[in-house]
Order: sequence, then structure tokens, then C-alpha cells
Amino acid sequence: MQFGIFTVGDVTTDPTTGRTPTEHERIKATVAIAKKAEEVGLDVFATGEHHNPPFVASAPTTTLAYIGAQTERIVLSTATTLITTTDPVLIAENYAKLQHLTDGRVDLMMGRGNTGPVYPWFGKDIRQGIPLAVENYALLHRLWREDVVDWEGKFRTPLQGFTSTPRPLDGVPPFVWHGSIRSPEIAEQAAYYGDGFFHNHIFWPASHTQRMVALYRRRFEHYGHGSADQAIVGLGGQVFMRKNSQDAVREFRPYFDNAPVYGHGPSLEDFSEMTPLTVGSPQQVIERTLGFREYVGDYQRQLFLMDHAGLPLKTVLEQLDILGEEVVPVLRREYAALKPAHVPDAPTHASLVAAAAASRTHTSPSHAATPADTGEDVRPQGLLEEQHR
Repeated sequence: MQFGIFTVGDVTTDPTTGRTPTEHERIKATVAIAKKAEEVGLDVFATGEHHNPPFVASAPTTTLAYIGAQTERIVLSTATTLITTTDPVLIAENYAKLQHLTDGRVDLMMGRGNTGPVYPWFGKDIRQGIPLAVENYALLHRLWREDVVDWEGKFRTPLQGFTSTPRPLDGVPPFVWHGSIRSPEIAEQAAYYGDGFFHNHIFWPASHTQRMVALYRRRFEHYGHGSADQAIVGLGGQVFMRKNSQDAVREFRPYFDNAPVYGHGPSLEDFSEMTPLTVGSPQQVIERTLGFREYVGDYQRQLFLMDHAGLPLKTVLEQLDILGEEVVPVLRREYAALKPAHVPDAPTHASLVAAAAASRTHTSPSHAATPADTGEDVRPQGLLEEQHR
């Protein structure tokens, strides 16, 4: 089980002081937070991708490369990489380069993006979001697995005899998660390729998350990648902790009440009841997080959102100390004791290299070829009926 944090890179006014950090401060704080995550023993740091104010999360590979040069162990990921508005050739090149620079400490999460104006800024139509995600990822999948690619699609110029450089480290592409809050089509795409599915899990009730993950698991098995409980699942979450719950609620309430995303809506108490947001003691966070397994099954990655809503850097670093010292060690122990032997661990570069070596000597049912491996077009089928089961 991997534990880590993700950031959306928002620049938000601190409601308790009225001060808004500069873009420079927020960018440098992101680096400090990532380094702290490694220091306290977390496994993953992930950054989102936004191209509009009030976010500073553009150019994620630049950020991750800079962090990678100052860390040694932590896996660097995204939350998310925009597969719709970013050219798949550029993604192939940038993340393969990052993979080399970090000695394999990189994976990434594909997503459509939910900010409408961004699409025309990059010459795309949001009404084509799903077809863009399907076609662009099909091309990316080939670019990382074929040395020479001939390709023609609907949304970009054709490729003739094209080789993406550099080639993936050790001949193994970075592992891909497909991230979504509410799109069953993205769960279908993840299942089709046998990739991971990451449910953001921060704005929706448990019943919604349960349905989305269950859809992905069913379709993962349908496409022949293994049993449903062997599918690779990740979850998001939001927490704020102090030694006792009263202090946590009192300190976090003004940030919640004024947050651009969920502020001025349901109360902190109602939102905490309806979603995975947990504001309280470390023990309450442990108990709530362990409860996720009850409705999604055994899963491989848990990421927490810690640096949002205007929380000052000092407070975020304190939160990471609590997470790393008091929460994650218990979660690791408990989840390890509960996990059946046949359920895989979260993929890493080392495990993918080992699997690739094994596949050269025998064919594993869990790595069955998909139509995309043979260059066929990707048209996920059966989605509508799965949605209504």
C-alpha cells in the first residue's frame, strides 16, 4: 500500500489573516511540501495540472523534475495529466525524460480536466472530451511501446515513421493511473488497458465511489487482466488533524467556510458526513481511512489533499509530521494485515521491469494483450449497460 499527498496548486487567501501568497511563494511551498513528504516517510507526491488562475500547477514535469533532483526515494506523480488538451507526443517525451532523470521514480495519472475554457486555449472542443481522451491515450500507449509508429486519427496530424525520444527507461513505460471524480468512461478506459484507476474521492459520498470502483473492477476482469479484486485502485482524501478533534475543527473551520471550491455551501459537519473529509484527531483519520476498504475493497494507493484552502505552509508541514509519524505507520500495518496474498501491490518501476522480464519467458493471464497493443482503435464497449447495472 502506498501513501502520499497530492496538490492542486491553488493560490488562496488565508481567511484568518487576509493574506494571499504570491505565485512565487506558492510554487516554492509546493517544493518544500514534496521534500517534507519524503522526509516523513510518505511514498508518493503528486501535483495537478492547471492552466488558469488561481492555480500554479502548470508545467508539472518542470516541477517534478526540480523536486526529483532534491529527493531520493519518493515517487513523483500527477493528479492529473490532461490527456485531452496536451499533445500525446509531448506527454510521451516529457514523462519518459522525467523517468530517466529520476531513475524510474515516476508514474502519472491521466484525466480529462474539468475547466471548460482551457479546451479552446489549446485548440480543443470540450464537447469532444471523451473522444479526445480515448484517441490521445491510444496514441500515447503506442508511442511508449513501439519504436516506430505510423498513426492517423481525428484530432492531430498523422505520424509517419515516428519515434518518440527518449525511449522509456529500461524499455518499461511509466505506470498510468486514470483519474476521475465522476466519469465512468475514464474507469472503462483504465479497465480496457489494465491500468490503474484513481477515484478522487474528495467531493462525493461513499456510495458514488463504491459504484465507480465497482464498475472499473468488473470491466478490468471483463478485459482479461485478472480477477476484479486484483484491479489497481487508488483513492484521494482530505484530512486536517490536531491532537483532539475540537482543536482541529476550530482551526480548520474558517478555511473550510471560505474555500473557493466548497466554501459557502454545506457546513463543515455536513460535508464531513457526506464525503471522506476528516477533520479531527489522528485516530479519527486512521479509523475513517481504514473504513474506505469496506466499500472499495483492497486497494493500492491512498493520497491525501493537505495544502489547500489557504492553509499556510507552516500548518501544512505540521500536518505532514502528524500524517507521517502517527497516521501512516498504523495504516500501513493494518492494511498489510488485511490484504490477501493474491492482491497485487502498487506497481513500481522495479516491479514493472520484473514483470516485463517474466513476460518474455511466459505469457501471464494478468498481462493479456489488448487491442491497443496490436494497434487497433480503442472503442470501449458495453459502458452504458454497465452504468445502469
